[in-house]
Amino acid sequence: MQLDTIKLDNPRNSESLEDTTNLPFTLGDLKAAIPAECFQPNVGKSLYYFFQDILIIGLLYAIAHYLDSWYFFPIFWVMQGTMFWALFVVGHDCGHQSFSKKKWLNDLIGHLSHTPIFVPYHGWRISHKTHHLNTGSLENDESWYPVSESQYKVMPWDQKIGRYYVFLLAYPVYLFKRSPNKEGSHFHPNSPLFKPSEKWDVITSSIWLICMVSLLALGTYQWGWMWLLKYYAVPYLVFIMWLDLVTFLHHTEADIPWYRGKNWTFLKGAISTVDRDYGFINHIHHDIGTHVAHHIFLNMPHYNLKKATEAIKPILGDYYRKTEEPIWKSVWRSSLSCHFVPDTGDKVYYTSNKKLAKS
Repeated sequence: MQLDTIKLDNPRNSESLEDTTNLPFTLGDLKAAIPAECFQPNVGKSLYYFFQDILIIGLLYAIAHYLDSWYFFPIFWVMQGTMFWALFVVGHDCGHQSFSKKKWLNDLIGHLSHTPIFVPYHGWRISHKTHHLNTGSLENDESWYPVSESQYKVMPWDQKIGRYYVFLLAYPVYLFKRSPNKEGSHFHPNSPLFKPSEKWDVITSSIWLICMVSLLALGTYQWGWMWLLKYYAVPYLVFIMWLDLVTFLHHTEADIPWYRGKNWTFLKGAISTVDRDYGFINHIHHDIGTHVAHHIFLNMPHYNLKKATEAIKPILGDYYRKTEEPIWKSVWRSSLSCHFVPDTGDKVYYTSNKKLAKS
């Protein structure tokens, strides 16, 4: 369904179709429609995207250092922060083991992609897997899930500010403290996020990050705090804004259903996301806006998602969600209309806090 044609005051105009207990297609139907090669990672192509991002990041640093101009630094910050986000997406493929068929190579490139942008590769990989296996579940989803109306009413003011007003800076908080009503750090091996068997994976990624912090501390000691601000801190802020923007828009939309209890299934949750168009950024951040197919087949390389999407669209029919709405407009609209879901119901939708003001 084309989301930009749906009126916000009536986002359930296809509810009769969505309320059916069983979907009119199966996971097998969707997989059979996709060319088999889409599921096969190409190591050469995967490495190409990794080294392409590293090369661009290196060139941007070289230009910024050469010019050393405050006229250029704002441009550099936006471009470099965007490339940090692109590099994150490469590590994202590694976390899904879709970068290659070799786990050691996936984990190596995953650490090389994520450590420089202060992401704990294994800690994130594990929690992100939880998100994918429980997308759309109010009880078990891991990121950008809605709170209930009663939870919203008692939510501390600082959490409301972070969740609804400065959500584009939420990612570091999520890494250290997790999402509302859940606890756990992505850096601590004994966090509730992880199984005992995952302890050494988490420790490994934390050691990589300690090395990264040490390098930044050494550079700051050598060249000062302004060096850290100009060359790392501000691009990092741009990166987390990109990350929060894109992931927020993947799963925050008045038209997207959320499920409780036994009414949730993997496939229902997987198709409860939206494909979005980021214009010329699509290629830069490796088409991560092509998100529906990714959630259905999470081990598919990013460079095959567009082809897979075209193959499954005829089967998904009206269950396929895509919008051509400008990104800024979608962010503004969703931030105003998506605050909580009703306390009851097996299938619910976001509603606005304007409801509370009227009651």
